[in-house]
Amino acid sequence: MTILLDSVNKVAKLAKLRITEKEADQYLENLQEILKLAKQLETVNTESIRPVTHYLDITQRMRVDKATETNQRDRLQQGTEYASSGLYCVPPIIE
Repeated sequence: MTILLDSVNKVAKLAKLRITEKEADQYLENLQEILKLAKQLETVNTESIRPVTHYLDITQRMRVDKATETNQRDRLQQGTEYASSGLYCVPPIIE
């Protein structure tokens, strides 16, 4: 996979970041190095290696999944004008 300078600039624009041309070139170089390392990792034979979820061979204690508190939504939403039908109303954030 190849990353182009246009892609770096597009992501910066989407993230609303102002980057200089020199910074964009540096980000491009860094991303290309990361992709090279990822490609290098793909070549490693992992057939005999067991997947690991934790570095210690332990299991998590489980508890019964039950509600321990009462629903206080109505009481908590009394003090705000930004709630309607049990939901919080927020302004849109996507242009």
